[in-house]
Amino acid sequence: MTPPADREAIPEPRNPLGIDGVEFIEIATSRPQALGSVLETLGFRPVARHRSREVELYRQGTMNIVVNAQPADVPLAVVPTERPVISAFALRVRDAQVAFRRALELGAWEMPARAQAMELNIPAIHGVGESLIYFVDRYGEFSIYDIDFRAIPTVEAHPPAVAGMHWFGIVQYVGPDRTADWTAFYSQLMGFTPIPDEVRFGIMPSGLLLESPCRKFFLQLIEPEDSARFADMDEHLQRIGIGTPDVPAAVASLEKRGVGFLATDRVKPSERGALTRPLAGGMMFELVKSVREGEAR
Repeated sequence: MTPPADREAIPEPRNPLGIDGVEFIEIATSRPQALGSVLETLGFRPVARHRSREVELYRQGTMNIVVNAQPADVPLAVVPTERPVISAFALRVRDAQVAFRRALELGAWEMPARAQAMELNIPAIHGVGESLIYFVDRYGEFSIYDIDFRAIPTVEAHPPAVAGMHWFGIVQYVGPDRTADWTAFYSQLMGFTPIPDEVRFGIMPSGLLLESPCRKFFLQLIEPEDSARFADMDEHLQRIGIGTPDVPAAVASLEKRGVGFLATDRVKPSERGALTRPLAGGMMFELVKSVREGEAR
């Protein structure tokens, strides 16, 4: 994609909830140690543990992943398959309560309080499948982790990112002919903007890409190529996209750490992106060529 010469000439997108990026992505699993090992090969480090729950915070650079193994929180689908699922993501907003109330006014479904990764009263709405979308306004000097988590003293609190990696976005699988419904959900509720079809990122270009109103991350909506195969699969958050300014350098660094990447005729590492081989429970991560979050593309 060729970026516009003058980014300032582009009107700012509508941002009804005051979104300012992704604070954390939560992964629920009944095998937290196995998932933790995978995250560490990707460069994440466990930096804090919940004071009373089986929840751990992993971090590298600006990325936070909450690994949630609290039995009451883990969806039933995880228990028999031991497959990790992306159970929530948290949006940074200017004012969490204001954003939450505005989301309800615009038609979002409130999620009642339940046992979960954070003991603080973090407002949330219903996302795809059984997932949640949190609103967080404590992400500066004082964060949501200060109250309910204990730092691991032997680990650096802010481990550097491997090859400048940062959040790029999340891939969401949607049902047949459901792209328009989810596009309306994210655009009308949160101000996401569809990216033109001729603009593509990475090596997995299928589906529709939505840019956040803060221009710091994306959501990718993908319908099944064969609708008959979708009969046994619910809509869900499928995988995490990680941006890096230099994909080959990131691939080389991660391969040295033990991460394998798919290399087939259809999918293989390139300057544009790369896709890991299935990791813990079949989970995969996607690398996408991207400048650091918040900078002009």
